[in-house]
Order: sequence, then C-alpha cells, then structure tokens
Amino acid sequence: MIRPLDPLQQQQVLQATRSCLQRAGQLFGLGRASVPVSFDLQGRAAGQYRVARGEARIRYNPYIFARYFADSLDGTVPHEVAHYVVDRLYGLRNVRPHGVEWQQVMHALGAVPRATARYDLTGIPVRRQRRFEYRCDCAAHSITTSRHNRIRRGDAVYRCRCCNAPLVYAGSGAGA
Repeated sequence: MIRPLDPLQQQQVLQATRSCLQRAGQLFGLGRASVPVSFDLQGRAAGQYRVARGEARIRYNPYIFARYFADSLDGTVPHEVAHYVVDRLYGLRNVRPHGVEWQQVMHALGAVPRATARYDLTGIPVRRQRRFEYRCDCAAHSITTSRHNRIRRGDAVYRCRCCNAPLVYAGSGAGA
C-alpha cells in the first residue's frame, strides 16, 4: 500500500499551487488569486476544483500525488488552477469543463491541456460506487449510486435504451 504525501511534500504542492495561482492572477488580471487547498480527495482523480455552498476549493488526492509527484506538480496543479481561472473569468456553468477556455488557460500557464491522466492505481485506496438494481419492461439494469440518488431526489428519470420505459428501483422495499 502506498503512503500519502508527507508534510514536506504537501508544502511543496501548496507552494506550487500558490505560484501557479499568482502567475494566473497576473496573466488574467485576477489580482491576488487565492483559493483554499486540501489533501482529502479520494478515488481515481488526482485533483478536483469544486465550488460547494459558494466556497471554491482545490482538492488533491494525497496518494496519487505521492506516487506520481513530479507529474502531479507539472500537470494536476495547473489543471486545477485552470478550472479556478475559468470559473472566475466565465463561470463554471457557462463553459465546458475542459473546453476551449480551459485549454487556453492551460496553454497560458505553460501546461499541456490534458483532461485526464492514466495512472496505475495499484495500492492506492480507491472509492467504488455501490450499484443498485433497476428494472424496465424488458431487462434488469445496474445503476451507480450517483444516478440512484438523482432518481431518488426526483432530479432525473432514466429510460431503457431498448424499450424506452423508465427505470424503476427493484431493491428491497421498492421505492424506498
């Protein structure tokens, strides 16, 4: 099992992020650009820029960063900073996540605009989504937790590609 980033490495990542934010602030007229950074991301992603309850944050996966340290500094840090810049300039809802605007910011930061990285995650703890059984008129379907929750909240209806019937929860206490 791989160990997460140690405190010294975390400081290096924080410094790289601050430096990239400062460069982005100068390039795009954002003034003193700043965003909180945490090392609490789990799963298959090396980094994430997100806005929750009005608060922007960059999150890094300490295990992936530990295994692929140099690559993460060169690729993941500017990748997430570019998302922050695009959010500040255009708003996240107004552009595609890895669209033209994001690619232009990546180029301006001197980074290769790669949307994803292909890492060997052996020995790295990854979160797996639960699957939920659903049915339609013609077959059984296995739905991820995210889709199941969207259905439960009433935010989405998923339909079978074959019979076009809505998918219905088939678990114990159907509809619960």
